Amino acid sequence: MKDGEVNYPDLERHVERQVADGVSGVVPCGTTGESPTLSPDEHLAVVRRTVEVAAGRVPVIAGTGANSTAEALHLTKAADEAGADAFLLVAPYYNKPTQEGLLAHFGAIAEVTDKPIVLY
Repeated sequence: MKDGEVNYPDLERHVERQVADGVSGVVPCGTTGESPTLSPDEHLAVVRRTVEVAAGRVPVIAGTGANSTAEALHLTKAADEAGADAFLLVAPYYNKPTQEGLLAHFGAIAEVTDKPIVLY
């Protein structure tokens, strides 16, 4: 982020550098960066731009986890349409669902894509 905006030129340089250095994949919008501060539109724009820059040279595993099932579904569907190869989803973190709740949450997401999902 630069001045409160996503710095797309830096994102592109970062992805290019990672690919050139031999990474086996990239993960836009994981939970260790600035993704929690992004709006849903910015989140998806970062995923789209990463897919474009990676250009099939490495898999793009889009972070699409969210505290709500509805938001995770929206992000996963949109990232799938943008060309992400897989999805990284965190368990809902504020409402602490039961095991049944986790199965319902992740099961709903698995229904909207046939691509791999990484849970953590």
